[in-house]
Amino acid sequence: MHWVLDIAFGVDQYRVRVENAAQNFAILRRITLNLLKRDTNTKAGLKIRRLKACANDQYRANLLDL
Repeated sequence: MHWVLDIAFGVDQYRVRVENAAQNFAILRRITLNLLKRDTNTKAGLKIRRLKACANDQYRANLLDL
């Protein structure tokens, strides 16, 4: 799982160390990863799906409705 998070989100680049912030961001990244994996209509990698969700409000809404 760490490899997938590192490729899709660049986890090794993060330097969040304030109290529980690192744990909170890790939970949010895993939730996001699970939402992106549920989308079977888009034939792209997780990194591209994540970028598509950032740029397209309709796609992001569809991810949350699945």
